[in-house]
Amino acid sequence: MSIIKERKKLNKAVRKAKNIFLMAHKNLDLDALGSSIGMYMLLKRKKKQCYIILDDKNHEAGVEKILRELEGCLQIIKSENIEEYLYPRNSKNLLIILDTNKKELVQSKEILHKFENKLIIDHHDLGKTSIKDATIINDNKVSSTCEMITNLIEYYDVELESYYATILLSGIVLDTNNYTLNTTAETYYASYYLSSLGASAKKVQYLLKQNIEEYNERQKLMTNIETIDGKIAFTKATQHMQYRREDLAKVADTLLFFNNIEASFVIGKIGKDLIGLSARSLGNFDITKILEKLGGGGDTYNGAATFKNKTISKVEQDLKKYIKEEVE
Repeated sequence: MSIIKERKKLNKAVRKAKNIFLMAHKNLDLDALGSSIGMYMLLKRKKKQCYIILDDKNHEAGVEKILRELEGCLQIIKSENIEEYLYPRNSKNLLIILDTNKKELVQSKEILHKFENKLIIDHHDLGKTSIKDATIINDNKVSSTCEMITNLIEYYDVELESYYATILLSGIVLDTNNYTLNTTAETYYASYYLSSLGASAKKVQYLLKQNIEEYNERQKLMTNIETIDGKIAFTKATQHMQYRREDLAKVADTLLFFNNIEASFVIGKIGKDLIGLSARSLGNFDITKILEKLGGGGDTYNGAATFKNKTISKVEQDLKKYIKEEVE
């Protein structure tokens, strides 16, 4: 349902709150960060005291650029220090969770119990591990959470500086893979509206720019592509090569551009004892069922899973087993 139609839920939660905390998913991308910053600016215009909870130690390139350029402009705190910022009466604290609804994916699931008032704003499908004790504004038909926040900014006629409009636009561009996935007329209109506020397409491309060495490493994943049932593309890295989560996601995006491919899965090492899986779909193949069986999650178009102390071969074996169950 449209966030504008659901705005009463937001208004009610915000109206009675003194201190508001914004938290997105782990491993922030431009949609998670952009929607958090957009909501932060909206709340500031409403004279609310608000904070962004950020525990990530490493950031993808675009996120790192934004955080560096906005250093000192946002009230960013770590979850371990949240007690210092909570309002004495707990009923006056509000936690707004953006771009995820799964408890295992938020920046810090350990602080969820500290809030009796929680509100989720998200565009991903709800699932078994969705946070239950929260008011939920969910619209899985929009391109991104940044599109949802843009709708609010327009509705409330929030004065937004061009740089913040650019950040929101970058989240839309990222989640639609340059308007090739999950894009509607409303998505184009939201992008137009941000442009009318001064959002810069050139700056968006700067935030999305790639590193040549990282690009070359990703290309290695393109040399061992398999297809399953003629419509699912799959590739994996060697156990000795380490990638970033966003590298796997970008390869998964690329695989969808091949003829007849409706879904893609990419496996690679993302840490010393961590294996990452990134998945994408054009919407005709249900990747969510497979990811949830593997302990991950997502929505109709994209998702991911993380595995600790497993080999790439074991993850591949389990993945192919669940894919086979779905296609038969």
